Amino acid sequence: MKLKGSVLRFLISDALSLLGNSIAGVVLPLVLLARTGDALAAGSLAIICAVPQFICGLVGGAALDKLNRRRVCMVSDLVSALSVALLPIVDEIWGLSFGWFVVLGLLGAVGDVPGMTARDALLPEVCGRDGANLQQFVGANQSLKAMVNIIGPAAAALLMGFMGDVDALWVTGACSCAAALVTASLPREVGVIAVSAAESTEMAAPHESAIKRMARASRSVLVDGLHALFGTDSLLRASTLLSFGISMVMGSWQGIVLPAHFTAMGAPELVGYVVSSMGAGLLCGSLLYTAFSPRMPRRTWFVISLSGMALGMVVMGTLPSVPVLMLAAGIVGLFAGPASALLGFFAYDRVPESRRGAAMGALNALFLVVAPAGAFFGSVLVSLMDIGSACLVMTGVWIAVTLCALVARALRDLDAPAPTE
Repeated sequence: MKLKGSVLRFLISDALSLLGNSIAGVVLPLVLLARTGDALAAGSLAIICAVPQFICGLVGGAALDKLNRRRVCMVSDLVSALSVALLPIVDEIWGLSFGWFVVLGLLGAVGDVPGMTARDALLPEVCGRDGANLQQFVGANQSLKAMVNIIGPAAAALLMGFMGDVDALWVTGACSCAAALVTASLPREVGVIAVSAAESTEMAAPHESAIKRMARASRSVLVDGLHALFGTDSLLRASTLLSFGISMVMGSWQGIVLPAHFTAMGAPELVGYVVSSMGAGLLCGSLLYTAFSPRMPRRTWFVISLSGMALGMVVMGTLPSVPVLMLAAGIVGLFAGPASALLGFFAYDRVPESRRGAAMGALNALFLVVAPAGAFFGSVLVSLMDIGSACLVMTGVWIAVTLCALVARALRDLDAPAPTE
């Protein structure tokens, strides 16, 4: 697929933002464990931040159907950069405590959540503007993200060795700032929302305050977004629920289990290398899907991907030696590449443009509840039992999710056309 100007800049901006988040995703749990010494603290932090993040997701979704999505991306990256830059500053002056993690985590949500939703809403527009095939573009975007997921965790491990744990977050802030600059280079008309006269009159109504208008719009995002995701399309509903299940288990693994396991071994930097192995597999799987996606039915891709992921997770669940664990993580990533691209394609393809902002806002807001719930579940397991037993429980959950997805009636005909409005 030939990459034109807007598409290429979108991918670079997305990659820079993801690179910062990828480094932070490895460093932050280890910093929190080092400062608190409690695995349950990481899960508790995720739950505490979940509700405000959910609200930010809804407000962001409401804003995206009325504000310039390109500008939302830029502002959100700058706010995200500020939130991570404050962590080493606070640690140097006062010392990081659990309370500081909560405060700065909430500030980061204000930046990350609307920006993530804005990029999701911009993707089909940028793709259409340059005449790129949406299914292949989603695969290419997934491939680039997979490449970043190789570089980011490995870079995090190296940065922690050279700079120390919390100082590595300076690089995260720099990546977010660079992402904002690249987004600013996109054409000005990208992300502009056409507002009808009726909507303009409604927004300007003098009897309603801005807060009430935003609250009403946020409620509309939740209602309209949930209806778009779950109300009319059984395939989209089932694929969304499957994405939630995968997110819960993987979030628990990367955010809780692996950091706790390698911290207990006295080698926390190994988390980055295992996650990089998974990213390497994800890159290979995404590239294969991008190149050959039209040559096989989507159902075939789906079955092969879920079966391979389950095999890799069974091996990971035994917590083998580091080389075997890295190999198993690579297998999970290899088969996760097509599954992730395919599930992402359904979210873009089967939601009408007029409801995309609301749907993506609701979807990302729900992910910000589902992923912390998985992390909290993992932290509780690690606190109540040994890490090995917790891994076996989560492996069982993964197998159950896989079996449910493979037999679900809604996920059998994956080539069915999207319903019309």
